[in-house]
Amino acid sequence: MLLVIDVGNTNTVLGLYEGATLRHHFRLESVRGRTSDEYGVLVRALLDARSVAPEAITASALACVVPALSDTFVRMVRDAFSHEPMVVGPGIRTGMPILYEHPREVGADRIVNAVAAYERERGGLIVVDFGTATTFDVVSPRGEYLGGVISPGVHIAADALFARAARLPRIEIVRPPRVLGKNTVQAMQAGIVLGYVGLVDGLVTRLRKELGFPCRVYATGGLARLVQPESETIEVVDDNLTLDGLRLLWERNNG
Repeated sequence: MLLVIDVGNTNTVLGLYEGATLRHHFRLESVRGRTSDEYGVLVRALLDARSVAPEAITASALACVVPALSDTFVRMVRDAFSHEPMVVGPGIRTGMPILYEHPREVGADRIVNAVAAYERERGGLIVVDFGTATTFDVVSPRGEYLGGVISPGVHIAADALFARAARLPRIEIVRPPRVLGKNTVQAMQAGIVLGYVGLVDGLVTRLRKELGFPCRVYATGGLARLVQPESETIEVVDDNLTLDGLRLLWERNNG
């Protein structure tokens, strides 16, 4: 079985594939001070809870946007599963030209998402990932990674509002009953959630005008399903886009 690991700034998501089928997936907090041994104990405990023996894990693929955790997870895989993981980065065969001024600056997760979405669509794409940052990545109809947009994530915006405005409370990020808030919590929810819908739709509309070719819009990440029903531009939501992209890259680099 193939273990894929997507290490983000806030959470780490793991998936377990049998062929092209995602059998299990897990989510951990990305803690920079945690050791490889600690992560190994956590991952093996999660596998045990699903009755998966460590010996069943024969290969691994890793994408990490937290430099302090990259070596930690590589060591975790070596120690817990006795093999070397494939790490997404320079030298990895992606099948996608990266037309960025400095290709090494593009986050591994963004490339993985672009590869996965293009494999399904085979056309122009905008991929919106609602993570710690909200990223927009553009793929040409010929399968070239063209670049994108990076904006603060929904939770970053909400935390900043709570931290910098003394009289505003910390709130749950949910859809408000209406745009016009009748109390402080509803007003904040409208500004954060519906404001982000406006950000997404506005940027996608501008990107489409600038690009000049049809673009299908994919969304992934923790808040994609909250934003999509309100959005006029998001067409497909795929919670496992990054995991599928890691599987595809492993296959392209391991026959």
